[in-house]
Amino acid sequence: MIDLKDKLNKRELTIGSWITFGDLAVAEIMARAGFDWLTVDMEHSAITLYQAQHLIQVIELCGVTPLVRVEENNHNYIKRVMDAGAHGVIVPMVNTGIEAKKAVDAVKYPTSGKRGFGLARAQRYSLDLEAYRKWNQEKSIVIVQIEHIRAVENLETIMAVEGVDGFMIGPYDLSGSLGCPGDFDHPAFRKTLDEIYRKSKANGYLMGQHVVKPGPRGVLDAIDMGFRFIAFGVDFLFLGESCRNLLGEVKGKLKESI
Repeated sequence: MIDLKDKLNKRELTIGSWITFGDLAVAEIMARAGFDWLTVDMEHSAITLYQAQHLIQVIELCGVTPLVRVEENNHNYIKRVMDAGAHGVIVPMVNTGIEAKKAVDAVKYPTSGKRGFGLARAQRYSLDLEAYRKWNQEKSIVIVQIEHIRAVENLETIMAVEGVDGFMIGPYDLSGSLGCPGDFDHPAFRKTLDEIYRKSKANGYLMGQHVVKPGPRGVLDAIDMGFRFIAFGVDFLFLGESCRNLLGEVKGKLKESI
């Protein structure tokens, strides 16, 4: 398993993906595909905490770093997925430095945070509490999502919070907060992205982006723009597009032979 924290700190490129199915076979197939990390999405899926723990186990056993995108910036949600064994969290809709500190506090034990101590899977059911406490201090990961114009306005304050490793832009919600939902060519949205890039490059922030459509061009473009924490695709799109494209190719060949 790669040292994801070290790569993030060094601003090295990592490419992961998104899991919305609770099926363990899907997680195993994706984990063996070569991604650096995989995120279990609990914000926009029907995945339960029980399923998330099993997905985390499978991902980790395949030598890939397991992350969880939690439902909201909630201390209890974050604590429970970390106790289930997640190596870090992606926290939606973080708009201020105070909210960023809240996320860090939920991941980290005192004195760096406020997370309560428990004895669960992450701590090997009481066998490794001190080792896990040390790992949590040094290696746990907090990625905040920049999904609102308020977050862009407060970007320096958010990223100044100790324990925040980087951010991921949420383009749909961000465009919605600007009054142009889904219109990524709108001048207001383009101007806001330019502001994010400018602030990030000036301060050396780790920039993250979810390239949702499973095609290489979007990933290569994101890399050229300076993104180093890239989510590529999502399980249901990989499945759907592969089915449509391959079946379309077969049907096209059949038409040619008629």
